[in-house]
Amino acid sequence: MSFQTADLCDKFSEQDNFQIAEPILRLFGGKRRFCGQITTLKVFEDNSLVRSVLEEKVSDRVLVIDGGGSRRCALLGDNLAGLAVENGWQGIIVYGCIRGSEMIDRLPLGVMALNTHPLRSRKHGQGDTNVLITFAGVNFKQNHYLYADGDGIIVVETKLD
Repeated sequence: MSFQTADLCDKFSEQDNFQIAEPILRLFGGKRRFCGQITTLKVFEDNSLVRSVLEEKVSDRVLVIDGGGSRRCALLGDNLAGLAVENGWQGIIVYGCIRGSEMIDRLPLGVMALNTHPLRSRKHGQGDTNVLITFAGVNFKQNHYLYADGDGIIVVETKLD
């Protein structure tokens, strides 16, 4: 699907459950426009579950990670981003930091994050999957739809046509 979030706002913003994220995230990755059904993950300075989720083969999905807004380590790096591409993920939203951004920018994957940080996270296997997460003024729910580009992020309950 070819889209621009600005055009989607013009056409659909009056709908119920149409959410627009506050502009707090930076755009990374070689795919500058991406969309898909949401898979949610809530972690804090521990990316063990990020790897587990990205190992799943998917089609047209976007992983949304609530990392608590931590800027003390990275939850996603170029190795995990490569795994995401191999398994069919369209994009990853990180309320936290990433690393290996120059390599991620070469991958056919959309990534948005608060910033970059060179330190990797801990690995203790802690976190929750498929839970409601909230940041940037948006409620991200499992299986809702996310549309993202250089202008921002839109989340809706059902796919936009």
